[in-house]
Amino acid sequence: MDIYVKEAGKVTLAELSGEVDSKAAAVAQEKILPLIKDDCRLVLDFSRVSAMSGNGLRFLLTLRRQVPYSGNMVLASLPEQIKDSMAITGFLDLFTIFETQQEAIRFLS
Repeated sequence: MDIYVKEAGKVTLAELSGEVDSKAAAVAQEKILPLIKDDCRLVLDFSRVSAMSGNGLRFLLTLRRQVPYSGNMVLASLPEQIKDSMAITGFLDLFTIFETQQEAIRFLS
C-alpha cells in the first residue's frame, strides 16, 4: 500500500492506494496519525484502494478516535465493496463520507 499526502489549502489530503490489510493498516496508522492535530482538516481518499480487511476498519476507527473536537476527518471516494463492508459493520455511520475528493475538500475548506 502507498500513501500520498498533500495540502489543499487548509485541508490535508491523504490518498491511499492498494490493499489495506493488517500490515498496510499499521503503516498507514504510523504515517497518518501525526497528521491529526488540533483544528486538523483531513480527507482520506480511497479511490485507489482495492480492498480493506477488518484491520483496515480498526485503523479507521483508531484515527477517528484521535481527531480532537476542534478537528475533522472525512472519507472520500469509497469503493462500493468497502462501503458495503462499512455499512454491515456499522462503521458507515461513524464517518462523514463524500463521493469525490473535491466534495470533501470543499466541505472542509
